[in-house]
Amino acid sequence: MNSSASYHGGYIDPNFPNPMGPNDATIIIYGYTPSLAVGVLGVILFTVASAAHLYLLIRYRTWYFTPMLVGTLMEIAGYIFRLLSSQQDPYSVPWFVVQYFSIVIAPVFFSAAIYTLVSVMINIYGKEFAPLPPKVVLGVFITCDAVATMVQIAGAALVRVAYSNQKDPTTYNHILLAGLAFQVFSFAVFLAVLTWTLVKARKSPASIDKGFIAALVVATLARLLKGLMENLSTHEAFFGCLEFAPIVVAVFLLTYWHPGRWLRFGALENRREKSEEQQDWTRTQSASKRH
Repeated sequence: MNSSASYHGGYIDPNFPNPMGPNDATIIIYGYTPSLAVGVLGVILFTVASAAHLYLLIRYRTWYFTPMLVGTLMEIAGYIFRLLSSQQDPYSVPWFVVQYFSIVIAPVFFSAAIYTLVSVMINIYGKEFAPLPPKVVLGVFITCDAVATMVQIAGAALVRVAYSNQKDPTTYNHILLAGLAFQVFSFAVFLAVLTWTLVKARKSPASIDKGFIAALVVATLARLLKGLMENLSTHEAFFGCLEFAPIVVAVFLLTYWHPGRWLRFGALENRREKSEEQQDWTRTQSASKRH
């Protein structure tokens, strides 16, 4: 049970004495004492997801979807250290840094996986139905996401150091918010690109399972929600509902609606068949005109 306690602007848990080790901060940097339940749930759910994605990756040889597996592995690492913090030492700076870095960086890989899926879809539908070429989608949005995340990590680290040193963190918080704003903006632009592609692709001879498309859109929105609410984590309830839950939803949606099952088969063949039918029809018409 977490009870509020202030210590020069930082949080300490009266029920969890500070070990005062060489790697311990004077406050709990989380802003609360992490719970056992969230740590255990995170490790279990992302371990299941990781095993599933590894199996699907090998079975369907969808190597382009490897970022999804990397992201789940990073989530496992993050929640292991969060679990250690909750049970052994919530004041430990290294444990906080590892869990924060892992849990913040993991969604970058999930975003990369989503960008890759959209680039594959553009190739299936036809480049003429998308506002940007597939390689541009990958290059631009992965770069934007990586830069925004690095700025957020730098800002968050400076904020935590300022709190630990009993200094005003306002300036550093602006850096963090700037990175967050840029990330949300770039992801919103990506959402516009995805929407444009799906609307225009209705004229494409290729078809992709509508359930897969719906799952991709929901996973994308979940990732965007996580970005919007990324730093509302001064209470664990916010962390659980606005950071943990959206990522779990996105990961498990793209486990069942894995591209190896829904994107690999049917769409390309369907496009080729329709293209061949159009070519046959054109040849027939040309032959008829000659006669």
